[in-house]
Amino acid sequence: MKISWTPPTPRPGLIGEWDKFIGPGATRTELALILLPSLLAATAVPLYAWSQKLGWNGWQMAVATLFALDLVGGVTTNATTAAKRWYHREGQGTKELLGFTAVHFLHPLLVAWLFAGGNWWYFVLSYGYLMLAAFLILRVPLYVQRPFALLLYLGGLILTFYVLPAIPGLEWFLPIFYMKLLISHLILEAPFLPESNPSIFTKEIT
Repeated sequence: MKISWTPPTPRPGLIGEWDKFIGPGATRTELALILLPSLLAATAVPLYAWSQKLGWNGWQMAVATLFALDLVGGVTTNATTAAKRWYHREGQGTKELLGFTAVHFLHPLLVAWLFAGGNWWYFVLSYGYLMLAAFLILRVPLYVQRPFALLLYLGGLILTFYVLPAIPGLEWFLPIFYMKLLISHLILEAPFLPESNPSIFTKEIT
């Protein structure tokens, strides 16, 4: 099994922005793993809210649907070879990895505002834990980064289920939020290449 740390060059134009988002060189299998579960989640969340009569308004329904799309897709996207070699390429260090994590403040902020009745402690604790855990994960030696990150993820589950208030219909939010950022995104893992590359995006643009 080959390992390649060098990502292909993103394609020009708008499709190149997609390459920069998921990592250039994604295979058809990786694209399926990114798109299909995220679309399924974005369909399931509003259907569940409607079936359980949660009483969500239009804004709540839209935000929950977008978060399901982003977070479920983000878990698989950030774990792909395409994303690993792009987001961990040369020149991408602690600052960039923490920056990507930090811009996700809007997720718990909107949940606190729209779904937790303006409980700002929900935002402070959930986001504060995210950033503290992310900083610590990037500070430990690489050979223990994966088990340490998983330990901190378990801490996030304890925070979710035993400290923060439960939000009906969004019980999934923080576990998947932490999984995307602390596990899928931050951990440095070898970008294995398929033995026969089925990607339609493998050619570099010169």
